[in-house]
Amino acid sequence: MEAKAKSHAKKTLSEGSLPVIVFSLFFSWLLSFSFDGQVLHAITSCYEVSAQPYAFGAMASHFAGLATCSLYVTSIKKAKSLILASIAFCIAASCVFFSAPSFLWKAALLSASFLVGACVAAWGFYFKNCFSNEDRAGAIASCLIFSNALMVLINLAAMHLSAQAGLGSSIFALFAAFAFALKLPKASQAPIDLEAAGPQGEGRASLAGPLAFICLFIFAATISSGLMYQIVNPEFAHLKILASWYWVVPYIGAMLIMRRRPGSSKRAYSLYISIAMTGFSFILFLLLGRGWQDYLVINTLMLGACGIHDLFWWSILGQMLEFGSNPAFVMGAGLGANVMGVLIGGIAGSEFAKSSSGTHNSTLLALSVVCAMQLMLPALSSQLSKLLESQAYTAPGSKAGPKQKQQATALGIAEQLTVSENKVMLLLIQGKPYKAIASELSVSENTIRTHVKSIYAKAGVSSKAELSYLVLSQQQAAGQK
Repeated sequence: MEAKAKSHAKKTLSEGSLPVIVFSLFFSWLLSFSFDGQVLHAITSCYEVSAQPYAFGAMASHFAGLATCSLYVTSIKKAKSLILASIAFCIAASCVFFSAPSFLWKAALLSASFLVGACVAAWGFYFKNCFSNEDRAGAIASCLIFSNALMVLINLAAMHLSAQAGLGSSIFALFAAFAFALKLPKASQAPIDLEAAGPQGEGRASLAGPLAFICLFIFAATISSGLMYQIVNPEFAHLKILASWYWVVPYIGAMLIMRRRPGSSKRAYSLYISIAMTGFSFILFLLLGRGWQDYLVINTLMLGACGIHDLFWWSILGQMLEFGSNPAFVMGAGLGANVMGVLIGGIAGSEFAKSSSGTHNSTLLALSVVCAMQLMLPALSSQLSKLLESQAYTAPGSKAGPKQKQQATALGIAEQLTVSENKVMLLLIQGKPYKAIASELSVSENTIRTHVKSIYAKAGVSSKAELSYLVLSQQQAAGQK
């Protein structure tokens, strides 16, 4: 039994760690190169070519990939195939930039960016299937921390060694991502009929409202990133050595703090703190000088707020995977809003800088826009919470009363389960996390995971949302008889 438990724990660790490793490596290339990264800027500078048209075009193409992925990726098997194909193509596309500028640059970058968008959306299948609802916030925090840390190393190579060294480092990250992606599980999953009736069809319908709000929330939260890049960063360009690495420190620090805060309700209070941090950072940008001390203060506030925002909406997006039948649809919509916010913020910041007479006026314009967008966040967050709570079978805090428990045990699904599995199922549909269930039943979390997999298999479902929906449907049917 002990050997079996160790084997299961090893398998669980592998299933959980591989998606994080692949995402972190692939995302480090995305952040350092195609997504307006430092490597792209370093290469274009070598040939005295403007990086802005390439960066904005790549973002638009990236958005298109995110928006369309769910149309052709409907299973984890297809997701793995797309991920491998995308990484391989990005390696070839990156190699094009070792040559002089030509039409191949734009063709390679736009094509790669489209595939990257689709690849990131497809990763939602692993985000959903390899992590429980309560584990997803920690998983995405790890992904964002590792990918940003790797990105800084690639940026340092591009800035302090050569543009080619940075490009080579980013390609090496892609090769490593491809090697680990080969080991990703490709468990068979039936193609998803998004128009079908039942849990999937109704899940898609119930998803529309909350997803629209989370997309609006993400857009409002990330538009300041584009403005910051065009307004604030150029003013500290003379601090090349410090700016090449320190800017990511407060971002990662905020992630580490946030991932240790239990409960989404407490994270919501952090949202107000991040809004205040963003406002103060722009105000101090107007009042302070351009020395290294000023940079530390402004950057710490601004990037710390970005870290809080990002993990906040990523966590909610992870929860929303329980609603929909196709994770690529949820991930594509949410991250598409993120890309669009950065793109529009970047274009607006660029225009502000051109049309305004001096940094002071452009900063005031940027500050006005950021404040307006940031003030929307609490209202959006409150409305989103209400929408999520209204979904009885997916709400994290929903609890079944004694009568519901008695009904559940009398249902047909319960007859297929063992005594232990019934106990786990009743606690699971109450919204309790694995850790709490394990503690209440005095068993290990791995045992709970094993029971949950067995329950899903016997019930013919693939998530807690579908299980809860099935139980509630059977309760209603039993009540009508």
